[in-house]
Amino acid sequence: MRKRLTITALKAMKVKKDPITMLTAYDYPSAVLAEEAGIDAILVGDSLGNVVLGYDTTIPVTLEDMIYHTKAVSRGARETFIVTDMPFMTYGVGRESTMRNAARIMQEGGAHALKLEGGSDIADEVAALVKAGIPVMGHIGLTPQSVHQLGGYRVQGKLDREAEKLMEDAKALEKAGVFAIVLELVTEPLAAAISQELSIPTIGIGAGRGCDGQVLVYHDLIQYSSPAIPKKMVKTYASIGDTIRNAIKDYVSDVKTKAFPAEEHSFGVAKTEIQEQVTLYGAAGSLNMPSLQREEQSKRDCVSNHS
Repeated sequence: MRKRLTITALKAMKVKKDPITMLTAYDYPSAVLAEEAGIDAILVGDSLGNVVLGYDTTIPVTLEDMIYHTKAVSRGARETFIVTDMPFMTYGVGRESTMRNAARIMQEGGAHALKLEGGSDIADEVAALVKAGIPVMGHIGLTPQSVHQLGGYRVQGKLDREAEKLMEDAKALEKAGVFAIVLELVTEPLAAAISQELSIPTIGIGAGRGCDGQVLVYHDLIQYSSPAIPKKMVKTYASIGDTIRNAIKDYVSDVKTKAFPAEEHSFGVAKTEIQEQVTLYGAAGSLNMPSLQREEQSKRDCVSNHS
């Protein structure tokens, strides 16, 4: 049994230049498989809104959704460090509310850390969470909860003013006490510069080769979707969607043609029991009522004779 990583161990991996591997998971079986594969950390991302719940954005995802899915993941990956997203409007609207929502995810869900989107604007709340003993991972660049404000899913940091703001946000979050920062859809040179500037690990997703680790969405990595939409930032390692679809097609075909269930999928009985069942139900399989009635009458007569 392997030892679960801690935030101290993750920080040490940056120093040793040991790339951190992170993957999203949203349920028990995906968490089990990720842990068995040796993933360093699991992110219960609010991206579940897109790939599991079928929303167009992550905005509809609720606190209850995140707690529910974190519970499932924590049962499946008992020896893996689990980070859970705080969903839209569960933070940034008042310290008391943020603390209460964070406590629920940690206590009820079983997360080991929380991830919050935003930069210097949420630094005070991040500091309060860290002070309360809750490990926090930052997230800057393309922040999906702010997709409408950002004008869509586009690469961040192309303009000088954007790059300067992202560097400022990264430093503000480090100062507030985050143990790591996700850089999403950030230009490779800027992501590398931020990674070099900070003493904490950076985890990239569409941010190039200069980050201290990488994270991908489970469904993107194994192409578990329909239709599968290619993404420049993703390397696909399997086509599970095709495998599942073809398996279901084969099942439908086998049932329709009566190829399933076959003899090997059915349960038999001993020969002596077959004769008893034929007597009781009849050779055609219908219940032999006269036989059953005679048996019941015999039982009543037996009881009467012993009275």
